[in-house]
Amino acid sequence: MNSVCRRLKPAVLGTVAAAAVLITASLPAEADPGFDRFVRGFWPKAQAAGVSAQTYNAVFTGMQPDDDTLRLMSKQSEFVKPIWEYLDSAVSDTRVEKGREMLREYGAVLQQIEARYGVDREAVLAIWGMETNYGGFMGKHNVIQALATLAYAAPRRKSFWEKELVTALGVVQAGHVRFQDMEGSWAGAMGHTQFMPSSWKAYAADYNGDGRRDIWTSIPDALASTANYLNKHGWQTGKTWGYEVKLPAGFDYHLADGDKTLSLGEWGRYGIRRSNGKDFPRPSDNAILVLPAGASGPAFLMLKNFYVIKRYNNATAYALAVGHLADRLIGGGPLEGDWSREHLPLSRSETAEMQALLNRHGFSVGTADGKIGPATRRGIRAYQKSRGMIPDGYASVVLLARLKLDG
Repeated sequence: MNSVCRRLKPAVLGTVAAAAVLITASLPAEADPGFDRFVRGFWPKAQAAGVSAQTYNAVFTGMQPDDDTLRLMSKQSEFVKPIWEYLDSAVSDTRVEKGREMLREYGAVLQQIEARYGVDREAVLAIWGMETNYGGFMGKHNVIQALATLAYAAPRRKSFWEKELVTALGVVQAGHVRFQDMEGSWAGAMGHTQFMPSSWKAYAADYNGDGRRDIWTSIPDALASTANYLNKHGWQTGKTWGYEVKLPAGFDYHLADGDKTLSLGEWGRYGIRRSNGKDFPRPSDNAILVLPAGASGPAFLMLKNFYVIKRYNNATAYALAVGHLADRLIGGGPLEGDWSREHLPLSRSETAEMQALLNRHGFSVGTADGKIGPATRRGIRAYQKSRGMIPDGYASVVLLARLKLDG
């Protein structure tokens, strides 16, 4: 008796045995035997979560690993895209104009969603634009195949991928989407606004009341789901994400540590002003000073909603792009500050080299692992201060070149 059947109750042995035979019989000649074993061995977890043998067989019969997922999961991201290049693409004039068209087309829906969830419509629309270019590209991978590939072959986070796979199977079984229509990214993010299955389970919304939470073909469902997600993570209605600001001459860059929280009024007492010259509308709002490219680029005071956006995608560049796109959609202009584009960010190997040089010069940052954390930023600041540089803690090719000159 095979490994699937040994764990099942007698009442379902026949059905699952037939399913297992069908899966085996349908595999192509070039089948991956390891993946076949994974499919058989994963059945008890799916069954325990309420997935039926009928659904399991219908989904997995003839399935093989997703070659593109295999390729992408093993690709090392050695180079970092500069934030200014990211923003040039993410908040392009084309995307802004398309977003304004969508704002007009779905204005009534977005108005109702804003009223229902308390999340500003332009923020919801900006996430849609960022994630799939307003539905223009939602990914061409079957989500269950991609997640099964990751659960089978990914060297890390196996339990995470297995959990997402079980949840995705449950979505199909409940009839929210057909298996063949369940398209998304190579890593399993789904639909118009790219939810992982676990996020879909927790936050997806049925806007039109048809009993399905369809983020793949129902734009209102997808937008409502995004608003619900932001609402549940603490979105503050009617408040912005942050403000572009100007720093005064002689500013203490140690205050821009990414953690220090002060009210806008208190930041103002340090000489910080909005780039457009206007006053802060609510001086009591708390904010954190963020310099995405150090002193060589624009500065921002980020409010609570910025960090709510980061719950959607935990990257400063992403959250800044969403916030800026949202502003542009309702008539805001480009950023005021310029990026000093020669201050390119470091790749991971370059970061490790920088850390080794800082350690060699007596600015201890710990292990040279290529990851920038608080210790590395403190070491950079100390080094910069010792050399008469602005101590902004920003790691760039310019900083690395200076370290190399020091020997």
